[in-house]
Amino acid sequence: MDGTARDLLDHDSGAGSGGGAKIGPNALLQLVPVLDRVGGTELRGHLFASGGVFELPDGSAMIDEMPVARVHQAMRRELADLAPALAWAAGKRTGDYILVNRIPRAAQYLLHLLPARLAVPMLTRAIARHAWTFAGSGRFSVKGGAMPVFEIADNPMVRGEFGAHPVCHWHAAVFERLFTRLIDPAFRCEETACCAAGAPACRFEMRLIAPAP
Repeated sequence: MDGTARDLLDHDSGAGSGGGAKIGPNALLQLVPVLDRVGGTELRGHLFASGGVFELPDGSAMIDEMPVARVHQAMRRELADLAPALAWAAGKRTGDYILVNRIPRAAQYLLHLLPARLAVPMLTRAIARHAWTFAGSGRFSVKGGAMPVFEIADNPMVRGEFGAHPVCHWHAAVFERLFTRLIDPAFRCEETACCAAGAPACRFEMRLIAPAP
């Protein structure tokens, strides 16, 4: 892979990392239309207020991770049956936002052209480089090769939360959306371990599903 290709995907048109424990605003903003469809502005306003969010960010800068985490946790607590699907829908929307606004068209075109053995590590590297936008104060790492595994230790989105199963559907949906749209529609992302369930890190495994017979 030549330097030009790497530079294209490493391009960052974001507002900057700021400082302190912050996370990208789309972790919050993409919940807005999803919650509004389910329960209208009243439900959304209630959940956001539960997290201490009384005014929507304008999306131009990183935001405090703590209110975002509290909103997601309030949604899981109060809409237990719907929360996985709602978080997944918001994660897909976040992935779409990244594709439209954060990854140059030339880089996307390049990833479509490359074989998976080259495209996967290239996209994985870009995700790791921008981990601060979705991991906040958590510690992000990548394992594996052809099938990468993303880990967020001490994930702030579930900090202080306890449950029997993985709950980070928003993160999993973001990863899956990027891989399916940029490399292969057969990619899937599954969270196989979660800090909320007692694991030291939230673990997101990428895999390819078998083609239909």
